[in-house]
Amino acid sequence: MTHRELQEQRELETLSLFATKSAQTKGRATWNEKCSIRTEFQKDRDRITHCKAFRRLMHKTQVFISPEGDHYRTRLTHTLEVAQIARTIARALKLNEDLTEAIALGHDLGHTPFGHTGEDALDLLLPGGFRHNEQSVRVVTLLENEGRGLNLTTEVVDGILSHRSVCSPATLEGRVVQASDKIAYMNHDVDDAIRAKILGESDLPKYVSDMLGKTSSKRIDFLVNNFIENSKNKSEAGLSQDVVAVMQNLKVFLNDNVYVNRLVKERVKISKMLELIFDYYTSHLDELPPELCNRKGEEPVRAVADYIAGMTDRFAMKRFNEIFMPSAWEV
Repeated sequence: MTHRELQEQRELETLSLFATKSAQTKGRATWNEKCSIRTEFQKDRDRITHCKAFRRLMHKTQVFISPEGDHYRTRLTHTLEVAQIARTIARALKLNEDLTEAIALGHDLGHTPFGHTGEDALDLLLPGGFRHNEQSVRVVTLLENEGRGLNLTTEVVDGILSHRSVCSPATLEGRVVQASDKIAYMNHDVDDAIRAKILGESDLPKYVSDMLGKTSSKRIDFLVNNFIENSKNKSEAGLSQDVVAVMQNLKVFLNDNVYVNRLVKERVKISKMLELIFDYYTSHLDELPPELCNRKGEEPVRAVADYIAGMTDRFAMKRFNEIFMPSAWEV
């Protein structure tokens, strides 16, 4: 019996009745020979962490645009925090940690430069709209590996697609990641806003501190415990309804006090910059990377959106300067 088969047997014996077992995966779009050491979900985790889109997350904004300090979150550190929270919950509930980790590490691979500001800009520019979860699926199924994709399992692709709150993941592991994403970004966005002196700890609504806690670590601890206690031995998983209501109100508070009102000038600049880059490449399709072009059944503008969505913050600004700013005169 191979090491992989031993792990698969251990999953069947020890994981929850409601967990997704590696040996029972629905498989991949294209058949691959199984590894003698890693389970299918472990292979997916490794494919994600070794892909180019994952490395680019290091230089993509979470909330603050090109922050000067070294301690603000990036899209990569956000992803790692989501994976850590999700694995803690999955282990406590005896769910499949490898599947959970793979979904968490891949959930934001398609996110734009400049965070949700970039996503909102592309959503207006691309016919049919732009949603980062759908773009993440394009990355792992189509864009990575020179257009061949990563050929991930059905369960991981579903979790990546369904991590937004408007979606319903097919697995409990996917639901764990969906909640962990919110737990992570709401708490670290508060932490970063306080670091940036946009907020003070005392500015948080009293209902948040009273229920969730007065520090970031206490809030995360409370939310993780609430999710676990509310989901034990159930075929459904999630936070309790009273906590969900507080989280929704906190999101409105952050939107009004951090995401929009205090960053509005930067949002306008970024939106205009991406609009100009989008228009430029729409008229200069020959300058796009060849692997993005000439896909059957897709409009050329789709390739433009793929290219921009894959940019890091600094690369987008570099291309903008190269295209639209005059170069220094050389004698």
